[in-house]
Amino acid sequence: MIKIVRKTPYLLFLLVIPLLAVVYQFLNNRSHKAVDISTALDQSIPFLPIFILPYILWYAYIFCYLVYFCFQDTKIYLKTLLMIVIAELICFVIYFLFQTTVPRPALTGDDFLTNLVQWIYMNDRPFNCFPSIHVLTTFAVMLASLHIKNKHILNTLCIHISGSFIIISTLFVKQHVIFDMIGSMFLITFLYGITFELLSFRLREKSETVYVKNK
Repeated sequence: MIKIVRKTPYLLFLLVIPLLAVVYQFLNNRSHKAVDISTALDQSIPFLPIFILPYILWYAYIFCYLVYFCFQDTKIYLKTLLMIVIAELICFVIYFLFQTTVPRPALTGDDFLTNLVQWIYMNDRPFNCFPSIHVLTTFAVMLASLHIKNKHILNTLCIHISGSFIIISTLFVKQHVIFDMIGSMFLITFLYGITFELLSFRLREKSETVYVKNK
């Protein structure tokens, strides 16, 4: 219990996420010279309203796993949050300089899933697509989870299966195209290499040098 209380203040760093959302909404209202980078392969991907469920699950997925990281390993939590913040700031620069758009299908029907898609379409204009924040934040959590020790196998499966469905859902509900997905995963992989691998290596190398000197 004492450990949980001690780590709780770190959750305040999550307030940076709604601040980033405000910037996103500001950029989402710009549609100046938006470019369509969809390909023939994107056009062959069917529109499947059922995938709106994992798409919306993203909101809970990111929040819940960041909280989980915080209490399991605060350093991993802070690194993950830092990686996400840097990635989104890079995205904002790209959105401002090179805005893309995604062709959306005409929605027909009045069923529950179609209404959910309609709600998303109404609240998120088809701009600010490359790279996809949905994909990059999800992939960031998936990669960071590899550093959380002593996870139950079901937890590991949940992180990666749910994350995979969220990523591909962006294509099946026509919120993003393949280049958006690839760009996001490339960006996060690059930042992951810096924040988790390169930084950790340098810190470990430094601590080993200090140990040798003291010895």
